[in-house]
Amino acid sequence: MSKRNEEGLRYPSIDTLLDMIDSKYKLAYTAALRGKLVKEKDDTTIKPLCEKPIGIALEEIEAGKITIEFEENE
Repeated sequence: MSKRNEEGLRYPSIDTLLDMIDSKYKLAYTAALRGKLVKEKDDTTIKPLCEKPIGIALEEIEAGKITIEFEENE
């Protein structure tokens, strides 16, 4: 029997995620990109509790498995 996410929208915590990526917009962008890959390739770097691709992507970000670099405009 697999473990499931019973926390709903409270997991993973937005506060924890914002420690990993410093902006809500960057976090949403990163999760969307990774979630799309998870959905298309059915590939994860962790054993997720969430079932949906975006939730899995957020879990991967929280676990430090997914990083992204953004260019800074001057």
